[in-house]
Amino acid sequence: MKPALKRLAATTLLSALALPAVAEDITLGFAIAQSGWMEAYDSPAAAAAQIRINEINAAGGLLGRQIRVLTADTRTDRSEAARAAMGLIDEGADMLVVSCDYDFGAPSALMAEGEGMLSFFLCAEDVKAGIQGVGPLSFSSSVLAPVQGATMAEWAHANRDARTAYVLEDTFIEYNKGICTGFEWMFPQLEGATILGRDSFVNDDPSIASQISRIRALPEAPDVIMLCSVMPGAAAAVRQIRAAGIDAPILNGSAVDGSYWLGAVPGLSDFLLPVQGSIHGDDPRPGVEAFNEAFAALTGARPASQYAYPGYILIDLWARAVEQAGTLDGAAVTAALETMRDAPTIFGPRSFSDVLHHQNTALMQIIEITDGVPARVDEWTISQPVPLDVLLGR
Repeated sequence: MKPALKRLAATTLLSALALPAVAEDITLGFAIAQSGWMEAYDSPAAAAAQIRINEINAAGGLLGRQIRVLTADTRTDRSEAARAAMGLIDEGADMLVVSCDYDFGAPSALMAEGEGMLSFFLCAEDVKAGIQGVGPLSFSSSVLAPVQGATMAEWAHANRDARTAYVLEDTFIEYNKGICTGFEWMFPQLEGATILGRDSFVNDDPSIASQISRIRALPEAPDVIMLCSVMPGAAAAVRQIRAAGIDAPILNGSAVDGSYWLGAVPGLSDFLLPVQGSIHGDDPRPGVEAFNEAFAALTGARPASQYAYPGYILIDLWARAVEQAGTLDGAAVTAALETMRDAPTIFGPRSFSDVLHHQNTALMQIIEITDGVPARVDEWTISQPVPLDVLLGR
């Protein structure tokens, strides 16, 4: 019998027996770093994504189908990221999850875009990780770096009487620049607020003595220092600032969340940062602590920083959009995501639009380090979203 006739006969027999069709699994491709320095960000967020996937599967799946995960190692290498994505696409991935950082996730996301496939960055906080840098099918559920800087500007003004500030930017990555962009946009708008000066350094500079000298030479000491940096340079900068006798509160972004680095600055106090949720067991929202415990059950340890959380959020929002669209089609799911306005999640509301696939405002928890111990002290939502032209650096 010819192959076509065999298929027809098999189809006729199944219809005659009234056997239910077996739906194939939904396949999510994770093109993420399992080695190299990006692994410290990608692995926790991917584990968080798996928690939400497990919950969905246990509840019956998505569109009546189970979700399975395929993973390819990008090795924290841009060229490997493109190859990893293409391999996952060839294996039948229905959607791609890509590395946290825009620079290292974009090659994978661009592969998905070329195939008409939706992609989600695990925790990217640069506006280019979306419509502006990849295309209309790309998203991130995390909170943009300028929102973090703007949050600290407004919160410090309202709660620490900050009226003067000095900005110290680490030029290592775009994320750092974004924090400063948000702070420098928001702070001068506030009543009586002035930025006294601005300086920069590079993350691996062994010394920032000249920058510290310029701070000390100011006619008046700043009320706060806005430090826009990531590890390890952030810890080195803080240690040198405090060793120079500068005791002004130091503000930073979410990237310095966690206590793993505090041994480098013994007894640190008056250091503040915004996070999407507290890893320290003191978040007032029960769902956050429930997640922390679920993460520990899956991985053997609580989250080391807030960067696990966006992985859970992205699967949660994507699954809702798939259910709304009734399909996995990238354009249809994108359209559903773009209708989300203050969609509730355990880490706060999330919104998307047809011009921005990021969060340009968000409820942030404020963490303060006192005598070397981090703890949640407050929460804050900026009074106005960060405008798109500011996000784009215009």
